[in-house]
Amino acid sequence: MSAPHTMSGVAVVTGAAGGMGSHIARRLHRDGFRVMVTDLDDAVVTDLARELSADGSTCTHRRLDVSRPEDFRGALEQARSIWAEPTVLVNNAAVTRAADTMTLSSAEFTDVLSLNSAGVFNGCQVFGEAMAAHGFGRIINMASLAGQNGGTATGAHYAASKGAILTLTKVFARSLAAQGVTVNAISPGPHDLPVVHRTVPADALEAVTSSIPVGRLGDPSFIADTVALLAQENAGFVTGACWDVNGGLHLR
Repeated sequence: MSAPHTMSGVAVVTGAAGGMGSHIARRLHRDGFRVMVTDLDDAVVTDLARELSADGSTCTHRRLDVSRPEDFRGALEQARSIWAEPTVLVNNAAVTRAADTMTLSSAEFTDVLSLNSAGVFNGCQVFGEAMAAHGFGRIINMASLAGQNGGTATGAHYAASKGAILTLTKVFARSLAAQGVTVNAISPGPHDLPVVHRTVPADALEAVTSSIPVGRLGDPSFIADTVALLAQENAGFVTGACWDVNGGLHLR
């Protein structure tokens, strides 16, 4: 049985049609947040919103292209109109495409880099400004181990985009700290998600798993728990941080 809704805030999750995004949305909703689930795939987030809230009172959906700042502004206005000022933004949307670095085209590199990193920039800028005006906010950006160690299976475009997200997290954390808005990143290693199984061939995935010191893929529900922790009101003393969840693949 799910916990009763306490209406503790309004959260917007991008890329909620994917495995990680849906875990995050479900956890925040269970914690009592009113949640807007967004994605390019509106059909999937429509179904997710109906599953979580049949009458739409505690979960709604919106098609959102993270490359368009106006889409973030539209989501902001929709949340305001039906609930209240958003207090949490989870920048989870990203495109993952495996590619060989030495044959990767400039256009492919630019496409993935701009979508993943510019999407986080747009979300942080639009929602960060609104949150700062109201003196409170929690922004959580999904980075990746690939942005820390250069990646092993995804190519230069994905790794570079995730590295940029880590830097953007620091930039916005510094800019917004005095206004009560925290900005943090979570950097997962390989997790048991459909995108991992699609990107890494089965035989290669076995080798990847055996290379992880803890000997298994990560549990996405723990990432959702970490998002929920960083979204709490009393999490105001952590900002600009990167939370590593990688099974021991990257230690610092």
